[in-house]
Amino acid sequence: MSQVHTTLRELVQLQFQGKRISLKPSQPVSSLLSGKYGSRLRGRGLIFEELREYRAGDDIRAMDWKATARLRKPFVRVYLEERERPVLLVVDQRVSMFFGSALSTKATAATQVAALAAWRALDAGNRVGAIVFSDEDISEIRPHRSKRNALRICHALVQANHRLSASTTANREATLNESLARAVNVAKHDHLVVIVTDFADANEETRKLTTELAAHNDVIAALVYDPLGAILEPENEMIATDGVDSLRIPITSSFSNRFQIAFKEHCQSIVEKLRGTRIPILPICTHDDVVEQVSAALGGRR
Repeated sequence: MSQVHTTLRELVQLQFQGKRISLKPSQPVSSLLSGKYGSRLRGRGLIFEELREYRAGDDIRAMDWKATARLRKPFVRVYLEERERPVLLVVDQRVSMFFGSALSTKATAATQVAALAAWRALDAGNRVGAIVFSDEDISEIRPHRSKRNALRICHALVQANHRLSASTTANREATLNESLARAVNVAKHDHLVVIVTDFADANEETRKLTTELAAHNDVIAALVYDPLGAILEPENEMIATDGVDSLRIPITSSFSNRFQIAFKEHCQSIVEKLRGTRIPILPICTHDDVVEQVSAALGGRR
């Protein structure tokens, strides 16, 4: 049975996990973000990366004369720009996310992705903020560089997550686009915006808002999904629960076919809506460990 709700303890413990995960502009070649960061980002200083042999076209001012004299070959010092990158998390806790068939619900997986990103951003010395939205309201936490702010984000995630139940009334489209519009107002430029959602009921306005965000910021779409629609086997029984009550649902061949078709259509719809935005999509499956998935996508090894 899936983990229905998250806990503050679990989200706080994520600060000690995922040490291989980096949200810095310098990414491993295998990372989903490799080459995605724009050169428009402003530097606030330089950090030494390596000493290497001089190559044609290198700036003569970077020449390390002591190493050159010692090794009898021209060597230059290579630096990386140290960038101040505010991170803004836009996290979906709507009723469409209140579903899971194995390890966790989509909503719970989304809180883990967001908390993990918040702790990694803070560990890198960046400001971090969040917009947590449900079918009922939107909580906005402005970016700050402090552990207290990361804890505020975790509290907001837990509160929104625990309000989810089978009786929650859906108003998905309105809160999704309103939250993205708020993100546009907060992330004026040079932010890293992480959108964590299943993109349920995304429309043309959703595409416009994500495009506007990506015009002046780096954006990642963490697409949370449950693969049940692709692997649902007929002639079996499914147990559905809202954390209190349980219901046994017989799975017939026609039910399985309709479910799988709807799943494929939903995935294709998301691809079409995000086509042309050049936003990297990080798929997050509810059947697998979130830390391992994010680590693998951002250059770590599973």
